[in-house]
Amino acid sequence: MAARAIWKGIIQLGTSKVPVKLYSAVSDRTVHFRLLHKTDKQPVKQELVSSESGEPVDYKEVRKAYPIGRGRMVIFEDEELEKLEPKGSRDIEITRFVDPAGIDPRFYERSYYLGPDGNAKAYFAAAEALRKKGKEGIAKWVMRDREYIGALKEEDGYLTLIVLRHADEIIDADALKPPEGRALQKRELEMAEQLLDALHGEFDPSQFRDEYRARVTDLIEAKAKGHKPKVKSFRPRAAAKDDKLDDILAASLSKVKKSA
Repeated sequence: MAARAIWKGIIQLGTSKVPVKLYSAVSDRTVHFRLLHKTDKQPVKQELVSSESGEPVDYKEVRKAYPIGRGRMVIFEDEELEKLEPKGSRDIEITRFVDPAGIDPRFYERSYYLGPDGNAKAYFAAAEALRKKGKEGIAKWVMRDREYIGALKEEDGYLTLIVLRHADEIIDADALKPPEGRALQKRELEMAEQLLDALHGEFDPSQFRDEYRARVTDLIEAKAKGHKPKVKSFRPRAAAKDDKLDDILAASLSKVKKSA
């Protein structure tokens, strides 16, 4: 099935304009279920109900509110929030170019492909320029009433756009509580380094799969055919509480060497 564009925009590179189409680069593979009534097997629906009276409430009678304290909320009318929405635009403004290493991986959120929308020459020229310079563009744009920031990148001769999180969404490591207890022993550190060396290799995403989703899919296919499969629960083995770190490392290293 051919990719389907979900949005159109124009990359603003100084005085140059590059019209593009936006395509999703990832696909949600989560298994989604329908909710049925246990007795008559008919779909059930959710409805808004007053927590005080228990009576159904029409959506037109609902207002948004933001809690600011115990028992205190600020209530909004739809018109008030609509006035705060960003002005719609097709522009993808590039504010600067940075080194890829300058963007912390924690900021990356969702990837999109960009395809040419008429001016292929300008499109591929922009991709080639990014490749030669080894840079990424920091972009700002508005899509579907929401403001975004992102990284414009070149990949295999094409342009990609990765949505970036905002700074206040990132949790710094110094917010974590430092570990307590004794310092690492020399033997423990050496064994940990040996384990890292033994597991060294290239990342191959095809080797990893969503095991739970695969089991659910197998169960769906079996039940659809009228079978009644026996489902074996997955229960990871819990490590003994009195296991020492060097014993755990030794067992892990021995297992890796046997499998190799």
